[in-house]
Amino acid sequence: MTTTVMPRQRPAMGGFNVPNLLLEIRRVLRNRRTLFFILVMPAVFFLLFGLPNKGQSLDNGAPVTGYIMISLAVYGAMVATTSGGGMVAVERAQGWSRQLRLTPLRPAAYVATKVLTAMTLGLLAVLVEFVVGAVCGVSMPAHVWLLSGLAAWLGSLVFAAFGLFVGYLAPAENVMQFLGPILAILAMFGGLFVPLEVLPEVMQQIARFTPVYGVGELARSPLTGTGATAGAVANVVLWTVAFGFGAARLFRRDTQRV
Repeated sequence: MTTTVMPRQRPAMGGFNVPNLLLEIRRVLRNRRTLFFILVMPAVFFLLFGLPNKGQSLDNGAPVTGYIMISLAVYGAMVATTSGGGMVAVERAQGWSRQLRLTPLRPAAYVATKVLTAMTLGLLAVLVEFVVGAVCGVSMPAHVWLLSGLAAWLGSLVFAAFGLFVGYLAPAENVMQFLGPILAILAMFGGLFVPLEVLPEVMQQIARFTPVYGVGELARSPLTGTGATAGAVANVVLWTVAFGFGAARLFRRDTQRV
């Protein structure tokens, strides 16, 4: 009597599926602390620091409140996508990486789910900030709303990769506790809290090499009329590649170890 061993079939797309993605998004949205930092706090910042500038204009006549709103939308998106990617640190601390090796879910599908979840949070953060700005009277041409919103959201992919990189690098569950101050410092150097022009010349030069600079410049360019500069585009691309490559290396090391 012989026993026939059926070959193990791999699931389509490595196990990636929409129901699992939606479940992951709902799980993250149940975290009240996460919602506060990505949705409530940037909106409160706009009410505190944006509304007092109502009626003031930039050199090209664009509203200062629009400039502040877009900057805070970028900040909300970067915090959201970083926290979404950084969730892998929590799951690693709970031993979830080991459990994944026993399932048909491919590592690439797992990472794709995390990235899409992070980008969904980033989109939600941008939409909430823009809604708050519109309700508070921010007036901009339709193409500025669209292009700035897309740039703020798509540019936050940099920080989804950053969150994954830190998530696989940090062993602790409280990864966001030290990421929060780091993101705030990066936001300052990226001109999200104060215009770069008010900083000392040395800090302005340093700021151009930080990962927030390119996203902020691209998101505000439809409003300021400066256009997408090669330096800003290169900044976004290079930092995304760097963080993505680092996350991939750490991910391989992590899965090989388990």
